[in-house]
Amino acid sequence: MRYPAAPRQPIAEVLHGHLVQDPYRWLEEPSSGQTRRWQNEQDELWQRHAAQLPGRQRLHARVAELSAVGLVTPPTWRGERRFFARQEPAAEHPVLFTALAGQPAQPLVDPAALDPGGLVTLDHWQPDLDGRRLAYQLSRRGDERSELYVLDVATGRVLDGPIDRCRYSPVAWLPGGDAFYYVRALPEGPRRVYLHRVGAPDSTDVPIFGAGRADTTSYGLATSHDGRWLTVSASPGTGGGNDVWLADLAAAWPDAPRLRPVQESLDGATAPNVGPDGRMYLLTTLGAPRGRLCVADPERPQPDSWRELVEQDPEAVLGGFTVLDGPELERPVLLVVRMRHAVGEIGVHDLVTGEPLGQVPLPGHGSIGSLTARPAGGHEAWFSYTDSVTPRAVYRYDARSGRTTLWEPAPGAAEMPRVQSHQVTAESADGTPVRLVVLARPAAPGPRPTILYGYGGFGIPLTPSYSSYALAWVEAGGVFAVAGVRGGGEQGERWHRDGKLDRKQNSVDDFVAAAERLVADGWTTPGQLGICGESNGGLLVGAALTQRPELFAAAVCSAPLLDMVRYERFGLGATWRGEYGSAGDPEQLGWLLGYSPYHRVRDGVPYPAVLFTVFGGDSRVDPLHARKMCAALQHATTSGRPVLLRAEQDVGHGRRAASRANALAADMLAFLAAQTGLELPECD
Repeated sequence: MRYPAAPRQPIAEVLHGHLVQDPYRWLEEPSSGQTRRWQNEQDELWQRHAAQLPGRQRLHARVAELSAVGLVTPPTWRGERRFFARQEPAAEHPVLFTALAGQPAQPLVDPAALDPGGLVTLDHWQPDLDGRRLAYQLSRRGDERSELYVLDVATGRVLDGPIDRCRYSPVAWLPGGDAFYYVRALPEGPRRVYLHRVGAPDSTDVPIFGAGRADTTSYGLATSHDGRWLTVSASPGTGGGNDVWLADLAAAWPDAPRLRPVQESLDGATAPNVGPDGRMYLLTTLGAPRGRLCVADPERPQPDSWRELVEQDPEAVLGGFTVLDGPELERPVLLVVRMRHAVGEIGVHDLVTGEPLGQVPLPGHGSIGSLTARPAGGHEAWFSYTDSVTPRAVYRYDARSGRTTLWEPAPGAAEMPRVQSHQVTAESADGTPVRLVVLARPAAPGPRPTILYGYGGFGIPLTPSYSSYALAWVEAGGVFAVAGVRGGGEQGERWHRDGKLDRKQNSVDDFVAAAERLVADGWTTPGQLGICGESNGGLLVGAALTQRPELFAAAVCSAPLLDMVRYERFGLGATWRGEYGSAGDPEQLGWLLGYSPYHRVRDGVPYPAVLFTVFGGDSRVDPLHARKMCAALQHATTSGRPVLLRAEQDVGHGRRAASRANALAADMLAFLAAQTGLELPECD
């Protein structure tokens, strides 16, 4: 394959004693004529290659069919009014609805109505304490730099906005719905907490908190159901800990809340919430890396006054909770969501003592999401459930009867392939067990083309979930495996910390061990094995393919981090120093160079086939990572396998129109199929 010309420039720097080569630095500048020409030629190369991929059109159709299940979220209640998102099977985006008891649902925010071209996404929303007003955030072309608006729920009339620079801001409403706290970035970047009064110019917003803190700090905000208590949390990065403050809004003016420390400079993350019973509930990893639940008096919120209500489970990660204390119940109960080896469960506990009382019946062994209840209490809770072959649906638990029933199914349906799930354990380089979930057709013989997927970062777990991408691959005769490697959250905060900073190589070792186990157990062979990852998972894949190129036939790196020496300079990179480290520190630069994929590319190595996918609106991970790595591999590889770049404009790192998501998934599958030997049928 003839690749576009990419001059190697003699750029090298001595950083803390390390000679760091950077021959493709010129590809960091997207607007230069040289970069634009190179990108245009890469686009043409990908389009020619994609047009010849066997079965590509059939994959596009099948992924779309399997994706036509739609989406629905659990209700967020305000009195008898509920708010929820729903995406119909043919819709490009979810629509936010509201409904009163016994009345039909009414749409509130429909991104498609705002932009029929599908380039507007609804990033976040929060009703006020009475459900009369709604704060919501929109972004365009995938940039995630949200604009905040306020509308009147009864009339649908927009009352306020746009307020810009509100990327996924939390919103904490004050009673009456006339004001709220929110987070906004300054023009130069750092974020602050502000008080905004609905209808007032945002230039008059009152800064409440954040001055003098690190530029990379992120904030959490919440008010109690009655609006009396404000909680503020601050995280300097992704270090696993945060500082937390509490303010009694009844004791001060809203524009000058008296924030008292709950915890500061402690090695743990805590999420506080003052419940309807007046107790302060604290879900914390302080002294418990898998999480525990404590209670305290809001007047004495410091850790030495906490009482443990639900202790740490040695094998499960605590993920959330809700209180049910309606008058219909014999005694109030606490529902606690846990993740046991990446499988969700909901425990029932006595609210006063924390005593375990049983389990909420679930539809299967899958993932639990968004456990909700009425803010003022009650006997009902709602949650979403999904697993590898079950589209996400909403279920209702009644604490009076102890029964779980289907509340709202997925809006659409698809003909499902027959799939079996297998639990497999690999042993990493240091002896650590690493769990995999392997999906395959029943009783399919012999080694098969396989995709191994991983993430391994930021404490984010990979849990069982419905995936049209995985199902289409398995239906075609392949094997799809998901590895829960260190750096993720599958086993709690310690698992996260064992795969970050100076221990990041553990993530790569775990991923390689998972691949070797798939080969050893006869699921696949190196010539049939493809690997795939997105964002931090793209970094994982890039590191694996440069360290063990002989183990893989193909790789897909989507929106990846790959130049770990300069990652801090672009996108949101500076906020991730707590996860990866900083090249400005001599010791940490050594860690980064140890696995940085771009710097590990060597001439004359037969690398696997690689497809990079990048997005022009990505404000988190700059596409320059993939451009530089693509040029380096195209120059270095001797395998004869293709190294290609698929660039897409007007979308970003996160949400996108359904048709674009389906097209991306199908292209990735078609590329991997061609390189691993999976035979795909053409269109019927």
